[in-house]
Amino acid sequence: MSRNGEKFNPAALPADVMKGFEHDEKPTSAPKHFLYPGQLFVSREPALITTILGSCAALCLWDKRKKVGGMNHYLLPEGTDNGPNRLRYGNVANPALLNELLALGCKIEDLQAKLFGGSSAFSANPSQSVGTRNSELAEEFLRDVGIRLVAKDVMGKRGRKLIFHTEDGVTLIRDFAEPPTA
Repeated sequence: MSRNGEKFNPAALPADVMKGFEHDEKPTSAPKHFLYPGQLFVSREPALITTILGSCAALCLWDKRKKVGGMNHYLLPEGTDNGPNRLRYGNVANPALLNELLALGCKIEDLQAKLFGGSSAFSANPSQSVGTRNSELAEEFLRDVGIRLVAKDVMGKRGRKLIFHTEDGVTLIRDFAEPPTA
């Protein structure tokens, strides 16, 4: 929150601040893919997947043996599993991501997970926020299917840019920090 009592809105950041988030941080010749809410992307070939997260969550799964990875970006924890926007819901997007990797020959015991997002910047009660529920849903899913969570950067009151390199499972996070007030 800023000193004048207004809530921080990452969408209102000036263009010069946003330009700092355009760099991949790690040189790569791999194709780049940007995920919008309600999408997932899995690649057998090396790829760089990026997204911007607020209360949304992104689950990255990576097979350490096959060097295959994928990521989803979901908006809400639960919803219907049919229709054109079904991947907006974590209860659909997380199993869908796993199924895509299993279809490429990955095995659950070779997968590791990283979880990001789930901010509650505009919630009066962070423990009941959509972001918190998105994060908790992903962790419960991973426990249920037996995939080890090796890293997470969730909740809090800030947005994030996530960069996932599928060739080595490396993830990079850039925080959207509240700009200083004059």
